[in-house]
Amino acid sequence: MRIMKKFLLLFTFTLLVVVAKPADHFSTKDYVLALKKVTDIMVNDATSPVAAARYYAYITLAANEAQSLFYPNTFSFSGKLNKYKGIKAQQETISKADPSLSVIYTLFRMGERLLPSGYLLKGQADSVLQAAFQKGIFKENIDSSKRLTETVVQQIMEWVQADGFRNLSGYKKYTPNSGDDAWQPTAPIFMQALEPYWNKVRTLLLDSCSQFKPLPPANFDTAKTSDFYKQMYHVYNAGKTLSKEQKAIAMFWDCNPFAVQQMGHVEFALKKISPGGHWIGITGIACLKKKTPMQQAVFIHAIVAATLHDAFISCWDEKYRSNRVRPETAINKWIDPRWRPLLQTPPFPEYSSGHSVISTASATILTQLLGDNFQFTDNTETEFGLPSRKFSSFRAAANEAALSRLYGGIHYRDAIENGQQQGQRIAEFIIEKLKL
Repeated sequence: MRIMKKFLLLFTFTLLVVVAKPADHFSTKDYVLALKKVTDIMVNDATSPVAAARYYAYITLAANEAQSLFYPNTFSFSGKLNKYKGIKAQQETISKADPSLSVIYTLFRMGERLLPSGYLLKGQADSVLQAAFQKGIFKENIDSSKRLTETVVQQIMEWVQADGFRNLSGYKKYTPNSGDDAWQPTAPIFMQALEPYWNKVRTLLLDSCSQFKPLPPANFDTAKTSDFYKQMYHVYNAGKTLSKEQKAIAMFWDCNPFAVQQMGHVEFALKKISPGGHWIGITGIACLKKKTPMQQAVFIHAIVAATLHDAFISCWDEKYRSNRVRPETAINKWIDPRWRPLLQTPPFPEYSSGHSVISTASATILTQLLGDNFQFTDNTETEFGLPSRKFSSFRAAANEAALSRLYGGIHYRDAIENGQQQGQRIAEFIIEKLKL
């Protein structure tokens, strides 16, 4: 009987060893740092806010789908994203590949394929393979991880290439309307409209770009008693009376990937992180603080990135529908020709506020996944010379981001408030659809 018990114990232990998944050789910190390398490339490329959100979405989704192949209980977006049916891979390759290596390597390889300067990530991808060898992963497992990654990347790219992005360059060049109520390019370089046809890009989780249209903006009316004029004057007056703290808030959330400054007759660009990049940074900060396992961190980043992608499409759909004039243009014509906003006016219509939409949507998702009253220190902007800021919750950060657009002088109040409602509705839909 005793011999039989020993045999059963030995058999059970052997079975556990066989079916147990290998320990993660790479951690949440490694994933966050890898994604930061991708962000650095986007900053270098001065990637626009909408394009950056698209890149983050596909890169993090690919990493999540690679991960889901190893763990049956891990979330996969198969059948949940528009036109996406999942990844098909050989079970033998999966069984020999290393899970965490495959995830990190997939992230870099997707970045290589997607980003204009993605070739700069090749060295990072190679260094991950070298690190894997140093961590004791056998060559056979490294080679299988590479094969699996290429399978995932190739299938994701086939799905990506049908999202409508490649067609954007073929549309008729956008010409701004001439009416007083319409958006016009602004100083210092009067850039042409940014991505006027972005609503043609396929959404990931929303049914359509116009599913969550915000309330209409205030009617254009320059009478001093009108709602529009009062909002315009509010922006003008706020810009003249900004406190030191309000200026700091505006600068912290500027997130202008290509801000042009003039010194005499010389113009130069200041490259910064995009709004989506800022919230991806916050997501990484939160995951590290909470010490989330890598599997969960990969999933959280993918959800936030997909939300950013769709929130920007929804916002851009409204921007070029309402096509509303920016405060700088209106104030210069109807109140004070010498007034200038604290922040550089972005090259696209005013309504609704992009930062208000995407910040509220991201904060709502993060609150659902990581909890309310999640205190954190946001140091995302320190590398751009801005001090870190502390927040009591994701919602508090989103509210500050939204209000920063008023302080910066680039949005009216209704674009901010209605943009927040728009972002909230988008996030609530995604939470319900994915049963988060």
